[in-house]
Amino acid sequence: MTTVTVLADPPVEGFVLQELAGGIVDDAEAAELYEAMLLDVCRAVEISGAELLVNYRPSEQVPDDVDPEAAVREPVTEALESPGNARFEVQVGSTFAGRVGNTVTHLLDEEDVATVAAVKPTAALLNRQLIDSAAMKLRSSGVVLGPAAGGRVYYAGFGEPIDFEDSYATPTVETIGERAADAGLDVDFLPPSAVLETRADLETIVPLLRARNRAGRVVPQRTTAFLDDLGVRVVDEDGEPSVVRETDRS
Repeated sequence: MTTVTVLADPPVEGFVLQELAGGIVDDAEAAELYEAMLLDVCRAVEISGAELLVNYRPSEQVPDDVDPEAAVREPVTEALESPGNARFEVQVGSTFAGRVGNTVTHLLDEEDVATVAAVKPTAALLNRQLIDSAAMKLRSSGVVLGPAAGGRVYYAGFGEPIDFEDSYATPTVETIGERAADAGLDVDFLPPSAVLETRADLETIVPLLRARNRAGRVVPQRTTAFLDDLGVRVVDEDGEPSVVRETDRS
């Protein structure tokens, strides 16, 4: 069974989705969107065959008035059907790559976990099928990556540790792939998917969520509902896609 660790920032105003906030959404809405994605990703892990480990930031890496554990644990616990099955642990490391590496290496080497995956809440379209498919691939490959636009990854699974220092340097999918090859590990891939971190990402995710929802297909419920409530749409503007808000929230 794969342990999927969700590396979660506290969903507080001015701290998350900074590349998205200040434009189509404000800081407060960005925090709400981040929380919606966090809960959707955690639910996807819960309903898959994986074990859920939620890693929250240490207190010295967040604003002084924020309790990072409570800010993450409370909404996640409310969203899960069986919150007692989830683990919550503090992240260790000064960089994102370091925090991933410390968690993955500890679980593989110290807790004898067979396979470990690292994801962010911004992997908005992560679902049970992708998680379970990755687990199957990890039975025969040392590393499994889910590529996203711009060389990013929405999923990184490991059966053996790699050199994690600066492993998330852009383009991440190539960097991790090279580190895996250097470690003599086979690499497999999931189908490409989207992450939601920037305004440009909205151009991909919003039409896809709306199309899937209209077709009755599985969508991240909280994320889809929140973006719909905001009135976020992608429209044609002189032959180019443009993200707009059709309504204002009351």
